Amino acid sequence: MTLWIARHALPLVALGVCYGALDVPAHAEATQVAARGLASTLPVGLVVRVSPLQRCAQLALALAALRSDLHFVGDARLAEMNFGHFEGVAWDAIAPAALREWTDDFGHHRFGGVESANEVLARVALAWDAPCASGSQVWLTHAGVARAATLLSQGVRSVQRADQWPQAAPAYGQWIQLAYPETVAQADTGI
Repeated sequence: MTLWIARHALPLVALGVCYGALDVPAHAEATQVAARGLASTLPVGLVVRVSPLQRCAQLALALAALRSDLHFVGDARLAEMNFGHFEGVAWDAIAPAALREWTDDFGHHRFGGVESANEVLARVALAWDAPCASGSQVWLTHAGVARAATLLSQGVRSVQRADQWPQAAPAYGQWIQLAYPETVAQADTGI
């Protein structure tokens, strides 16, 4: 079984701005390009779970227009990490001490006061562990969620240090495929 994790297209936000949970739209033409590529790749009849942020909803609408066989479901667990009071702030305007506090206790520190990396990982794990009748599925989501899912695919459920968090994530409008555990599908089918 496969989990496709597709990242939204290029967001319409200034370069260098922290925008995790900031609800910004994506570039319309880039969203269409991403939807066409994904539509030509996905098997028939999959469940598509969608982050509630509008940049992912745009991709869902564009994909739905191309693939009526897909089944779209909103899923708040797939939202990007919430950086709290740092949302919308230029990264270079954030005090180095605040960044250091985050990296010194990466797994538990709530950068911006809302969510820690381990809280995001636990939230994404709830979606990861949820059975899906078709086995394989698609997530329309964000880089942070893709990184968390990569850890989950390796059996990692918490991190302590920043260097444990994956650097790799799909580029804007691109996707990755992860092996989805057989036990999740078996739990749903009763096998």
